[in-house]
Amino acid sequence: MDVLNFPFLSVMTLSPLLAAAVILMLPKERGENARMLGLATMIIGVMLSLYMYIAYNQNLPAAGTRWADTLMFMEEHEWLPSLGINYIMGVDGLSATLVLLTSIVGLGGVLISWGISDRPREFYAFFMLLVAGVQGVFVSVDGFLLFFFYELAVLPMYIMIVIWGWKERREYAAMKLTLFLLIGSFISFIAFLVLMFKLPEAGLPITFDLRVWSEVHFPLSDQIKWFMPLFMGFGILAGVFPFHNWSPDGHVAAPTAVSMIHAGVLMKLGAYASMRVGIQILPEGTVYWMPLIIFLTLINVVYGAFVAMRQRDMKYLIGYSSVSHMGLVSMGFASMALIGFTGAGVQMVSHGVMTALFFSVVGMIYDRTHTRSLDELSGMMKVLPWTAFAFILGGLVSMGMPGLSGFIAEFPIFVGVWSGGTLDLGSNAVFGWNPSAYYPYIALVAALAIIITAAYIVRAIGSVFFGEYDGKKWHDMRPIRPIDKFVLIMFSVILIAIGIYPAIIVPIVESAMMPVVERLHEAQQTFTVIDTVQHIAVNLITWLGGA
Repeated sequence: MDVLNFPFLSVMTLSPLLAAAVILMLPKERGENARMLGLATMIIGVMLSLYMYIAYNQNLPAAGTRWADTLMFMEEHEWLPSLGINYIMGVDGLSATLVLLTSIVGLGGVLISWGISDRPREFYAFFMLLVAGVQGVFVSVDGFLLFFFYELAVLPMYIMIVIWGWKERREYAAMKLTLFLLIGSFISFIAFLVLMFKLPEAGLPITFDLRVWSEVHFPLSDQIKWFMPLFMGFGILAGVFPFHNWSPDGHVAAPTAVSMIHAGVLMKLGAYASMRVGIQILPEGTVYWMPLIIFLTLINVVYGAFVAMRQRDMKYLIGYSSVSHMGLVSMGFASMALIGFTGAGVQMVSHGVMTALFFSVVGMIYDRTHTRSLDELSGMMKVLPWTAFAFILGGLVSMGMPGLSGFIAEFPIFVGVWSGGTLDLGSNAVFGWNPSAYYPYIALVAALAIIITAAYIVRAIGSVFFGEYDGKKWHDMRPIRPIDKFVLIMFSVILIAIGIYPAIIVPIVESAMMPVVERLHEAQQTFTVIDTVQHIAVNLITWLGGA
């Protein structure tokens, strides 16, 4: 479905690459020009992505439509057809939403970084590369393009953390982050290639076109064997347990704008890719492994909340909170119900804006106090009231308060899990009961994280923003800039708008999740588990020994 012939996606994705090249060619003393060019690029991105979002929302596909038919703003050109590689871009409801999220968070990152004086030219150039990589993943319909932009999104993170990050942890955190994510993407790419070379067995040519992949029915044995490498390789970037501990260190060591992109968008890139390239392509493998994955997501949600409760550093607190909240995204997928998938999609956006708001507030406080410790900060409400309001609002969203975006995202996830999704593995599963029977108990245990979240958020608010303010202690205290106020208002309005009027996001996300869930329904109708535990153990040993 093409609305206009104008190449919206190419302009939006490639313009940051062009901006990065131009910025690097500027003289070193032209830092102000680098800022303005980065700002102009992000404004263009917001305008284009907002237009695409509105246009898609006005032309939602009908239920039962194939994923290939839900794509809009398609761009397709031959590139290396002999290798099955082509330049194919398009957006469905979810990717259009995440593209808009990336543009907004990217704009906020540029504005928050306006005062950077240490090599601003290089900073904005690498920031543009980072944004281009993230946008490229969300709009790629060709698998090769998706992996290319995925790597492009990871590599600038290392450089930006090492050069502009927190001196005490930056080299360790940057290397840890890069190794985790590159190894994960390598595992996913190997699994993808193995499956690609099996396409001829299904009577299809070798191709990276994800539209073809979305309708292929691979043999059950291949799906069981290769789903976990494909899903978990991307899931590392989404912070799925037990491959999550790179994330808080990356949050803490990164400069403010990179923390905003990291938590606000980059982790969603992992969740999106694991759904698009894992769940959608291997539905029977999804049905087989999800009873195990939902346990991992439960650990994410509850463990992340408890560890966040123990933190005294504001960035570490938000970092582990992100691990907990991103666990809800994977939990929504594991519900295998449309309502759960829809909640997961909305949670990506809600959490993305919320964490960008959190990290922008922490950055403003740190720039003036040079500390993030809950034990040292106090009374910030008196001198930085804007940051106090923004952090409190973000905290309410994090707790899932009705009337805000967090509730609109989390409630459908819990409903989907409570209902057991649409999972039906038969009564002949282990011990003679259906594995989906434990889903309601998982929902109950996961709800414990809401209480823990409320506890550490309230404690952080009380420690940092209330209490006595010692003016003699802070020698660099100054009011926040109008540009910072704009960023706080922008993020806050989005969180409130989604909570008050969820129709601006729920239908468009739901339209993208329908084809994926329908694939899972078809897989469940043809899939029977004789002995869940035995099958998982046998196939895991088989994969490790002979894959």
